[in-house]
Amino acid sequence: MEAVRDLRALPKAHLHLHFTGSMRQDTLLELAEEQRLRLPSQLQTGQALRVEPSARGWFRFQRFYDTARRVVNSEEIMRRLLREAAIDDRAEGSVRLELQIDPTSYAPFAGGLTPALELILDEAEAIEQEEGISLGIVVAASRMRHPLEARTLARLAARNAGRVIGFGLSNDERRGDTREFAPAFRIARDAGLAAVPHGGELLGPGHITEVLDSLRPTRLGHGVRAAEDPRLVERLVADGIAFEICPASNVALGVYSESGDVPVRTLLEAGATIALGADDPLLFGSRLLEQYEKAREHGFSDAELAHLAEGSIMASTMSDEAKQQHLAGVQRWLETEPS
Repeated sequence: MEAVRDLRALPKAHLHLHFTGSMRQDTLLELAEEQRLRLPSQLQTGQALRVEPSARGWFRFQRFYDTARRVVNSEEIMRRLLREAAIDDRAEGSVRLELQIDPTSYAPFAGGLTPALELILDEAEAIEQEEGISLGIVVAASRMRHPLEARTLARLAARNAGRVIGFGLSNDERRGDTREFAPAFRIARDAGLAAVPHGGELLGPGHITEVLDSLRPTRLGHGVRAAEDPRLVERLVADGIAFEICPASNVALGVYSESGDVPVRTLLEAGATIALGADDPLLFGSRLLEQYEKAREHGFSDAELAHLAEGSIMASTMSDEAKQQHLAGVQRWLETEPS
C-alpha cells in the first residue's frame, strides 16, 4: 500500500455545513425513537440521498430534511446538535467551523427568533472554550420565504455581529428573485458580516452572475457551475470570491453523476480559492474528511490537498493571526513523512 499522510491531521476550515444536516445518524435515530417519530427508510439506514436535478428531486430532498428537523424541538437538542457537529469536525482535523442556521425553524419552541439565535451563540461560545475548535455562526435566510423575512434575519444577524460572522441565502436557488434579497445583504455587509449566499449548483453561470451583481458575495455557496463559463471564473478569481464546494451535495442532487465529475481541479487550476464542505452529511452520507479523501482518490496530490486546506483557512473569517497559525500547521503536515 502506498504511504500517505493522514488527512485527519491536515488543518482545515469547514465553511459550508447546515445545522440540521450536520446531525449524527445515531442522534437522529435516538431522538426519533424517544419522540415516537416514524422515519423514512432512507433516514433510518443512513443511505446517501440521490435525486434528479429537478423541482421534484428538490422536493424529495426537502421532505427528508424537514422530517429530520422535526426531532429538533428543544433548546437542549439544539445545544446537543451544535456540540456534536463541532466535536465531529474537530476529530476530522477542522480548526474552524462556520455553521449555517436559520433560526426561523426553531423560533416556535425557543421563544422567538432572538432567543433561538442567542442560545446557539451561547452554546457556540461554550464549545469554543471547552472543545478546542474555533466556531462562527452564519445566519441564513431562505429563498422559499418572503425577502422581507430575510431583512428581519439580516438585522438580527447584524445585532449579533461577532459570534455571527456571516449572512447566507439557502434553499432551492430556482425559487425567488435574487435581486429582491439585495437589501438584506446590504444590511449584513454594513454590519461587517461576510455575504455567503448559495448559487451555482442547481443553476448555471447566468444565475451566478445575478448573485454577484445583486448580493455581492464574499464567498459563493457551491458555485461549481461557474466552470461552464471561463470568463465568469476569471471574474470570480479577480474579485477574490471563494468557492464553498460540496461534492457530495452535487452528486446527491443530481448535478453531477460522480464526485470525480465535480470541477474542483478545473476551478483550482484557474486560480480559485476553494473550501471543501460537507453541506448536509446526514442526508448526503459523507462528512468533511471524505471530501478530501475523495479528492485524493481522484488524483489530488498531498501538495494539492494542502493547497485546498489553505484555501479553506484563507476563506474563513478567522483573524489574520489565527489564519497564519493554521497555515503554518498545513505546512508542517506537508513536511511530515507519509506513513
